[in-house]
Amino acid sequence: MEDPHFTSKLLLFITWFLFPAMVASVGINYGQIANNLPSPERVVPLVKSIGATRVKLYDADPKVLKAFANTGVEFIVGLGNEYLSKMTDPNNAQAWVKANVQAYLPATKITSIAVGNEVLTFNDTSLSGCLLPAMQSVHNALVNLKLDSQVTVTTAHSVAVLQNSYPPSSGAFRPDLKGCISPILDFLSKTCSPFLINAYPFFAYKANPKQVSLDFVLFQPNAGITDPANNLHYDNMLFAQIDAVYAALNRLGYNKMTVQISETGWPSKGDDDELGASPENAKKYNGNLLKIISQKKGTPARPNTDLNIFVFAMFNENLKPGPTSERNYGLFKPDGTPAYGLGFSGIGVSGGNSTSTGGNSPGTNGPGVYLSPPANSSDGYMDISLSPEKVIRSSWRRLGMGLMLILMAMAFDI
Repeated sequence: MEDPHFTSKLLLFITWFLFPAMVASVGINYGQIANNLPSPERVVPLVKSIGATRVKLYDADPKVLKAFANTGVEFIVGLGNEYLSKMTDPNNAQAWVKANVQAYLPATKITSIAVGNEVLTFNDTSLSGCLLPAMQSVHNALVNLKLDSQVTVTTAHSVAVLQNSYPPSSGAFRPDLKGCISPILDFLSKTCSPFLINAYPFFAYKANPKQVSLDFVLFQPNAGITDPANNLHYDNMLFAQIDAVYAALNRLGYNKMTVQISETGWPSKGDDDELGASPENAKKYNGNLLKIISQKKGTPARPNTDLNIFVFAMFNENLKPGPTSERNYGLFKPDGTPAYGLGFSGIGVSGGNSTSTGGNSPGTNGPGVYLSPPANSSDGYMDISLSPEKVIRSSWRRLGMGLMLILMAMAFDI
């Protein structure tokens, strides 16, 4: 009699070996603003099937944290913007950390807490005034519980915190935000925590499709641009954005700070005015991005620094408000099948029973807050044509290896 688990085990086995480009240290954002998602237990094999070793949540959903216990997957848990004022109270912060972090360690590898999301670009002074005090309270709670050596505290920013992003070497934070940014950077530096940035080249293209080269934003072959200040060459916008962030940090004296791309992705569907949102472009963006991550190469300004990127997102989320694109950033459909072809087959998880919204107010996670790209984000990204950069694999070699692995799997009855 056939083992009911044989198919899924075989699929995982083949996926990991047939598609090595997918098995690098990939991070994935797991949003849950939907009423049709599979249970977290069914999400575990999906995360593993794409080779993801890190997951970022927008809350601290106990069902998710329990489901991923003893899997080795690292987690960034989130504390929503709506909780910031409460977290400025040390007692509230301590209670939250005990219930949402300490309770799941060490079985679930929680490595970081993201306090708030893109707070500084909401232009809400009452909210931004609570951000650093909340981060400090959460960190102090970790210190009191002797967890600060294994769990960092940070916050995610939009690229709209930058005043200049082109050329990358001129990257600088907005002058009106420096009063908030500098103390946060000082906190991150002292606690050895990373700087998180959400970057979506899609929005630069959507806003200026005649000026921004589609090949440049999709990591496709193109002539690229050269930074006139340092002669560094860029063939994609994401790397230019990352190096602009590094330049902005350098300007304030934080040249050793680690930068993580906490969100980036491309929608597979959009409204009529959302030019570029399509399965083909989503496949190119995320497929090329995963290949680049697997190559473990850095940006032109930081060639020896591995990319630390979280792709947005795990699933299409049907309850997110806003334009159609907001509900179509997922690598997977809610039934566990791929939203488009990226080289992995997915694992059927039909019959999803999750009705969670992830503990967030609708639309507070993911790219929904990016109604437009930051000012000057597309300056200089014009008239970019072709220049090849190829990653060639032998289809026959992969096929032969695949057949061999299938035979091995059957022989060892995995």
